[in-house]
Amino acid sequence: MYLDSAKKVEIFTEYGQSATDTGSVESQVALFTYRIQHLTEHLKKNKKDFGTARSLTKMVGRRRKLLKYLYNKDINRYRALIKALGLRK
Repeated sequence: MYLDSAKKVEIFTEYGQSATDTGSVESQVALFTYRIQHLTEHLKKNKKDFGTARSLTKMVGRRRKLLKYLYNKDINRYRALIKALGLRK
């Protein structure tokens, strides 16, 4: 499996407050980003996997909503997260 509990703990430790901080916006966006990157690679190989394409679209929308919330709440945290994840070019 591409996303085991050890990888989740690593993501939450790096972007959240602690290893058990699963609720902060930063840790959720980082987890969505990791999953989106994985599904994007999957869809490059399997172009007709429409179920995965739909779930990818929904996941991107969820991440966008979280980023919009963070932008409105604290612009400095938003900018730091965007820079750390490399989302904007």
